[in-house]
Amino acid sequence: MVIETSRDVGEQGSDRTTDAIRDVLAGRRHGHFSFLLFAGPAVISSIAYMDPGNFATNIQAGAKYGYTLLWVVLTANLVAMVFQGLSAKLGIVTNQNLAEISRDNFSKPVVWAMWIVGEIAAMATDLAEFLGGAIGLSLLFGIPLMAGMAITAVITYGILLFERGGFRAMELIIGAMVAIIGLCYLIEVFIAPIDWGGALKGMVTPSIPSADALTISVGIIGATVMPHAIYLHSGLTQARAPARDERERRALLRYSNREVVIALAIAGLVNMAMVMMASAAFHLGHSDVGEIETAYKTLTPLLGAGAAAVFLISLIASGISSSVVGTMAGQLIMQGFVGFNIPLLVRRLVTMIPAFVVVALGVDATNALVMSQVVLSLALPVPMIALVWFTGRKDIMGPYANGRVLQTVAIVGAVLVSLLNVVLLLQTFGALDGWLPG
Repeated sequence: MVIETSRDVGEQGSDRTTDAIRDVLAGRRHGHFSFLLFAGPAVISSIAYMDPGNFATNIQAGAKYGYTLLWVVLTANLVAMVFQGLSAKLGIVTNQNLAEISRDNFSKPVVWAMWIVGEIAAMATDLAEFLGGAIGLSLLFGIPLMAGMAITAVITYGILLFERGGFRAMELIIGAMVAIIGLCYLIEVFIAPIDWGGALKGMVTPSIPSADALTISVGIIGATVMPHAIYLHSGLTQARAPARDERERRALLRYSNREVVIALAIAGLVNMAMVMMASAAFHLGHSDVGEIETAYKTLTPLLGAGAAAVFLISLIASGISSSVVGTMAGQLIMQGFVGFNIPLLVRRLVTMIPAFVVVALGVDATNALVMSQVVLSLALPVPMIALVWFTGRKDIMGPYANGRVLQTVAIVGAVLVSLLNVVLLLQTFGALDGWLPG
């Protein structure tokens, strides 16, 4: 009798997916659902746009400023679509990920600096993810926060083991988590008394009413456009089914672009739903709600125990899945920049340590979540600028180099994020005192 291990089954599943993709590209397989074979990289990357850092910044945005900052969420999501699309294109065209191309084209000091910034971003990401998952477990089951973090660590490590069996198993697991988060917020939107007119106005009317709103806005950008997701997406497309000729490459790019738009549109809708739920529930009468724990406890009398439980389920799914994706990205960043891997358990421990230190020191968890997103936003220009630089070069991308319009849009996005970060730094050190309201 032959016993198949989970690794064997996972590898077979990935091999079957690769074979099926080849059949579609060769015209041997047709059907309305053939496009699902190409779904995976953008789905995995999209979980980074629905992590617990988003919960913290979106709750604060909705509670304090109602629907006013929805335009920031929308703008950040559109920028994310552009850069995730560019990252996917880089992997498909060059069969290298962003970290590898950076290592081959930049000087050693620049490569080491990029690696250090990438590692800091990975640690800030894990801080948000571990705290988010732990807070959800702590509130749902009434256990200490440190115990919630330990459970989150064990679950995420167990899920990461599936990656050894091939890419498809991980894509399906993360896809299921995305579906859970999306379903939870679909339920919340129907429960909360949302002012749809006010929400629409907030999406299309740019406004930064105070200095604190600016900090939250930069946090939203840091929680939406994620440095590690930009690195990771290029590696995920690189590893699935490499193009064997130009016809296959063009087809893979078409499917990739569609997946990016769909996956990140879903992530954007979830983020906007978070802000709208917080605005509807807290803005009038509970605008001081700024912590996830307070939001949960306040939701129960306002919208009912069911709404509060759904909120926690989505938070737990977000924390666990985004922690998995963060570890995958951290490993890719290290391998790409410095050329070696470390054991999965060691990688997991290195990026978890800051989160456990924060909890052990008694730092407010939600404030730590928001500040982690600010750190991410400060690290973000590095991969953004590198990605724009490489995808705009014909010697690297050939005929797939960014056209004038796309390159202009990408440059504007990178400059906008960089300028916001400069403003945040000036505000942090008091250089803008008296210049900004409130």
